[in-house]
Amino acid sequence: MHILPNGEFDLIDIISEMFADISINNVEGIGDDCAIINSDGDVIAISTDMLVEDVHFIKNATSAHDLGAKALLVNLSDIAAMGLKPQFSLLSISIPKVCRGEWIVEFMRGYHSVSKQFGVMLIGGDTTGSKDKITINVVAIGRGNSANVKKRGDAKIGDRIFVSGVLGQSAAGLKDILNNEYNTPNAMIHKKPTPTTKQGVWLGKRAYVNAMMDISDGVASDLKHILKKSNVAAKIEITNIPNVTTIEDAVCGGEDYKLLFTVDPKHSEEIKTKFKEMFNSDLYEIGEIIESENSEITWMQNNIEINPNWSGFRHF
Repeated sequence: MHILPNGEFDLIDIISEMFADISINNVEGIGDDCAIINSDGDVIAISTDMLVEDVHFIKNATSAHDLGAKALLVNLSDIAAMGLKPQFSLLSISIPKVCRGEWIVEFMRGYHSVSKQFGVMLIGGDTTGSKDKITINVVAIGRGNSANVKKRGDAKIGDRIFVSGVLGQSAAGLKDILNNEYNTPNAMIHKKPTPTTKQGVWLGKRAYVNAMMDISDGVASDLKHILKKSNVAAKIEITNIPNVTTIEDAVCGGEDYKLLFTVDPKHSEEIKTKFKEMFNSDLYEIGEIIESENSEITWMQNNIEINPNWSGFRHF
């Protein structure tokens, strides 16, 4: 009897189980921000992401240049979340006739600007036509020392949980865009996320950083991936979550592309100080990893347990 998927993560679990009978040799596949191919002490990291018009972006709400830049940035974020440096990309795009002139040229200019900024070479891909909607798929490839790889399943009981920046502005920006306010400060953050590539590589070199991933679907969803893979739970103090909008946007909104990671408690003050010195920006400690069998998040407000009905973005 086949069990049918009830949402995105059920489908991923079914696919993982389906392909478990095929030998993966030196490859670590589904379950992290990237697939990892081990090779003589080095690793190759491969990530892919798809953007679909009217699902992930609204064509008339963003410029072709900004969309091209974001398409690559969100994939570089996955490589950074593994603690590795991105080096190559592949781009496949399906576009309708109306986009086959100046629009696609501007899209590629945006894609090139990010490629040049981070030294990421476009090495291939595919182009095809579509009836009326744009679909974009990017593959990002990185490389680095295997000792620097940070996985979702490496969180330890007692670890402190950190995020690398203010959360919720992208979600607030999406609300502005849906209200036809395309150029508010938050809307610009949604359309042009700040990359964390250098921060991810730096954190990858810190042996006391354990689990790490990027925040694409919101802390309420993404943290659970770390908890499930690590067989632990978490306690989060919401007053410590950095936000300038609402706590719901910060926890549930997604598309922040900041880093979410856990740190050995003996080094929690040290990493805040060194990160500030290196990047002139703050790290925020929002909670701790605790022992539990249910991989759930306990939400606290001023050290009092609360029970909000929070969940991050789900694609279906």
